[in-house]
Amino acid sequence: MGKDTGFLEYKRTNNTDIPPAERILNFEEFHKPLDTDSRRKQAARCMNCGVPFCQSAMNLGGMVTGCPLHNLIPEWNDELYKGHDEHSFARLHKTSNFPEFTGRVCPALCEKACMCGQYGDAVTVHDNELFLVETAFEKGYIKPVVPKIRSGKKVAVVGSGPSGLAVADELNHRGHLVEVFEREDEIGGLLMYGIPNMKLDKNVIKRRRKLMEDEGVIFHTSVDVGKDKKASSILDGFDAVVLCCGSKKARPLALTGSQKGNDHGSILDPSATKGVYYAVDFLTSTTKALTQNDSKSLMDAIGSGDKSVEAFKKKGGYIDAAGKNVVIVGGGDTGNDCIGTVIRHGAKSVTALEMMPKPPVERTAGNPWPEWPKVLKTDYGHEEAIHVFGNDPRVFETTVKSVETDKKGNLKQIETVKVAFKDGKLTEVPGTEKKIKCDLLLIAAGFVGCEDYTADAFSLKRTGRGTVTTIDNSYRVDGTKVFSAGDMRRGQSLVVWAIAEGRACAKEVDEYLMGYTN
Repeated sequence: MGKDTGFLEYKRTNNTDIPPAERILNFEEFHKPLDTDSRRKQAARCMNCGVPFCQSAMNLGGMVTGCPLHNLIPEWNDELYKGHDEHSFARLHKTSNFPEFTGRVCPALCEKACMCGQYGDAVTVHDNELFLVETAFEKGYIKPVVPKIRSGKKVAVVGSGPSGLAVADELNHRGHLVEVFEREDEIGGLLMYGIPNMKLDKNVIKRRRKLMEDEGVIFHTSVDVGKDKKASSILDGFDAVVLCCGSKKARPLALTGSQKGNDHGSILDPSATKGVYYAVDFLTSTTKALTQNDSKSLMDAIGSGDKSVEAFKKKGGYIDAAGKNVVIVGGGDTGNDCIGTVIRHGAKSVTALEMMPKPPVERTAGNPWPEWPKVLKTDYGHEEAIHVFGNDPRVFETTVKSVETDKKGNLKQIETVKVAFKDGKLTEVPGTEKKIKCDLLLIAAGFVGCEDYTADAFSLKRTGRGTVTTIDNSYRVDGTKVFSAGDMRRGQSLVVWAIAEGRACAKEVDEYLMGYTN
């Protein structure tokens, strides 16, 4: 414990945000870090608890609180306070492969379990982590580490999201030869195309790719295993195969009423109605347009490129929300990311529908610390909507009842209806129907498992949730050399959980290949 009175002397100070009026003019990251002296004071607030809940990953009340990676948070906070940045980063990197990702997009389960948060404000663990990894890159603490001895074993990793990258990173450092197959033109999975650039700059992913390639990992992009490349060729060419293909089958929007203008049943089909898209497809189109032609080479791309809205709009080729009345269905992180994105496009209006009731502003008696706080969260997209339109875009306990199109099949408006839970089922509230102008409807209702063709290509069984079936408490598919990790095995979850899954899976693969693991 670097300063035994730190938690009494210093108040929590977050990284500052660029004001909405300024940040919506570009797609740049908008969090501004504290100066080094202020960051050390924030680290001094860590109490080095005897039983540190921050690194526990406890399941309380059906939700996890504390870090799934079991990061050694009190240790590296202590070293950060003392100015031992290289040692501090070494303790962080021992349990976390990619702090530059989690330091940007993780909802900080660690902070929700911080002892300082019981009666006051938690330690800024999330911001401290980001400071450490960016300092490590800046000062050269992070260098390529190429294994001196290779095992001769070859491992194929299908999918390059956070779980796939973690598997590849761990097994490569162990000495195995790792090749990663990614169907998109860039690695990263939803890190690349599901999270907007202002939340996670894509140069951060490119920087990590360059490091991993220098260490010996081989990436094959624009290769769709199960379509472009047969599963049999992967199975025949490698000693072990790890499937980390995510949970990218989007949950469809079920309408409670009819569709006026077309007839496709109660499930809204985005391909049949002009102006309806799944959220990830919309976000992907924006990021691809934003990053296209940024540079001639990977390393030249790092830190380059005009990310202004003005430059972006000149590129074209994306699903455009400019001048449109936008409705977003879904209240999670993806829905919030859509809000921030359509505002940068220049949307005429934005409405966000959430089926669940509006959470309380503060914890209730039934939701005590250190449980995950079930409270109202006003994220960056909501803040920007309030600035631009003068009101919070969210409408709670509401869903889409029907959609109406013109004669050409273009979306004109939607009809919403209030909903409530009755006897455990979501039911309509009669007489609450309301029509809203809508030119662009984005479905951000989550995901329902891995895509069928990938699982079918490897003859995998699936659970009722659409995830891959593995041996109980294992990552291995029964009786085969195939393993699975991340959202494909767990179901849609957080980046930090994907990394944790990848690390655990890599350990099991190593033991399978070598007969033991270190």
